Amino acid sequence: MKQGSSPTIIRVLDQATVNKIAAGEVVERPASVVKELVENSIDAGAQSIRIDVIASKNEITSISVTDDGMGMDRENALLAFTPHATSKITEIRDLDTIRTLGFRGEALASIAAVARVTLTTRPRDDELAAGTRIVIAGGEILENSAVGSPGGTTILVEDLFYNTPARKKFQKSRATELAHIIGILEGIILAHPTIAFRLTYNGTEQIVTGRNATRLDTIARIYGTATTRDLVPVSGTAPLVTVTGHISRPSLSRKDRDRIFLSINGRYISSPAITNAIKEGYGTLLPKDRFPVAFLALDIDTTLVDVNVHPTKKLVRISREPEIAGAVRDEIKKTLAGHDLIPDIRPPATPQPIVADAPAAMTALPRSLPYQFPKSTPLVVSEPTHAGVTDSDRRLRQTELAPGPAPAATLPPLRVIGEFGGIYILATTASGELMIIDQHAAHERILYELAGQQDDSGKRVQELIAPVMLHRTPRESAVLTELLPALRNEGFQIEEFGKDTFLVRTVPIVLGKLEDTSLLEAIISDLVSTDRGERVDNRERITRIVACRGAIKAGTICTPEQCQRVADQLRLTKNPFTCPHGRPTIIRFSREQLDGMFKRN
Repeated sequence: MKQGSSPTIIRVLDQATVNKIAAGEVVERPASVVKELVENSIDAGAQSIRIDVIASKNEITSISVTDDGMGMDRENALLAFTPHATSKITEIRDLDTIRTLGFRGEALASIAAVARVTLTTRPRDDELAAGTRIVIAGGEILENSAVGSPGGTTILVEDLFYNTPARKKFQKSRATELAHIIGILEGIILAHPTIAFRLTYNGTEQIVTGRNATRLDTIARIYGTATTRDLVPVSGTAPLVTVTGHISRPSLSRKDRDRIFLSINGRYISSPAITNAIKEGYGTLLPKDRFPVAFLALDIDTTLVDVNVHPTKKLVRISREPEIAGAVRDEIKKTLAGHDLIPDIRPPATPQPIVADAPAAMTALPRSLPYQFPKSTPLVVSEPTHAGVTDSDRRLRQTELAPGPAPAATLPPLRVIGEFGGIYILATTASGELMIIDQHAAHERILYELAGQQDDSGKRVQELIAPVMLHRTPRESAVLTELLPALRNEGFQIEEFGKDTFLVRTVPIVLGKLEDTSLLEAIISDLVSTDRGERVDNRERITRIVACRGAIKAGTICTPEQCQRVADQLRLTKNPFTCPHGRPTIIRFSREQLDGMFKRN
């Protein structure tokens, strides 16, 4: 301390300042007000909740929440604005069994500290009781009177942050703030589908849901039937968690996690661990940069869930989280394995012909022409063929899956009728559906699962006629050296051979007769340059890359027999619907869909 300076004085803050500081944690923006008030309504047993938002040209000016919950008498209405006054708990051990959404007793006090609040309420079950009207601004009671009121509660919040200019200054545009309100409400509504909700903005309805609706009905009301058509139900119980809800087929995915909604014991929450478990449950059904759509409700013993982490209560702490996340992941896997995941191609609402008026020459074409397969070409042009057998045919024959138990969800028998562009295989089913198979993606899936079969029965390897020498950069050499044990387990015998040089002696049998060293170079290059931050282990990375590089390439013209072999082998896979990177292997057109596109129905 400098000579002559006065000592630091510690003071107890006045209650108004304390309330404003506390409000800063609970009330961040208008959406925070909506969340706290709506959760109070749910805790009050409301079956119908209305939220009215009014905005001026520049900002949201008022928020009103009306419910048909139990309501309050005058004494309890006054207590509701007292910090840490609550009806939800009475002692610390009650936190272990809390199932209400609120329990801190901070919401109304915090909102009233930074806004003008008008509360109108009457006990729902006492028709003779008078209603109560309380007006508070900045924590100061301006009015406390008896009024006529229906059962339930209405809370009007105006002039939010009028006395905290710094917080008011950082509010975004009214459109942005409305988006936050809708985002918060969507999560709460999906966690409580049996409650009727109505959100209006400047008198215009934004969200309307029905009372006693199913979760799927509620999803359809918010996101439309186009979303619900691509959802499958989830329902399962594990020792620590019960999981119910809906998840999307792989054909419906998003670039981020914004459409993954989770609730635990009725509380809309955020959990990175559970979200990651959902993504992991899809495995190779989705590309690594895509996320599913999910609406899941988890029921967990309350003693395993700590909701007293932050005043907003959206982030929770879960005991035995790895076990619970693992159970969720396994339930997702089981659900997807039991459903037909072939994407359906839906015709546009008003299909348009490619040519409005067909020339006369077109009408003179015969009604049908026999399909002519082009002559087969080798997979790798530079590789010689032997006895008329192409490389693609040899590779397909050497990489066949062993028949096993039928997968839970598989493809029907497929009869190949043609191919298109050296990329797509055309096939039909006994029920008259047209299937289009991506030959590269399908063969990639076959190779990926063949590698898994070999893990169970011993890795089969192909010894090279002459070792292949690889030269890498110093950085790549460091990565490759680290991967050598994992590569050896997957069938690659690679030895260090001087500085930044390696010798390859064997490769996995799934690569066939490797005579073109560029394929091996490509595999190693992929391995040393792949994003190491991806949440898969080295074995999985190696298997995916080998399957991708070893599969027949787009542009390879296959014979009818080769096309049929791909279709037959795809049916034997556990997951015939996507390649290991999540791209579809097959899509389906029904006869009705085709008829609709040609306006035949």
